[in-house]
Amino acid sequence: MITLANLKPAKGAVKKRKRVGRGPGSGFGKTAGRGMNGQKSRSGYSRKRAFEGGQMPLVRRIPKRGFTNKFRTEYNIVNLESIEKIDLKEIKEEDFFEKRLARNKRLKIKVLGNGDFSRKIKIHAHRFSKTALEKIEKSGSKAIIIGGKDQ
Repeated sequence: MITLANLKPAKGAVKKRKRVGRGPGSGFGKTAGRGMNGQKSRSGYSRKRAFEGGQMPLVRRIPKRGFTNKFRTEYNIVNLESIEKIDLKEIKEEDFFEKRLARNKRLKIKVLGNGDFSRKIKIHAHRFSKTALEKIEKSGSKAIIIGGKDQ
């Protein structure tokens, strides 16, 4: 009968660890399995992640294209069709996070005009797209820009 007291791993599953640099009898004495000379045999050796033996690395061989603006501002994107489904008379910044329309609290909120919109509601957001503004005004709603700065 097998119990926790007499459980053992399968035969050959557990190997003894390699004890390096413990004399000639161990088979890993003297050079400790590192070979003769060279950078890899020295202590403190570590290779760079993309090192290719002195060959020009792939990341430097491939042509670079485009431009990344490090000063860009990212937004939480919210579409009008998702605002349509929420039963509030006024949607403020905190409501976007409470109702799970926006996730990242560090980013600002931008409302896009995707979908139909017919409710009368006040929407507070940092930015609005042109189509979103048109649909909001057409439905008799009000778009209020947080921070007061006009787009």
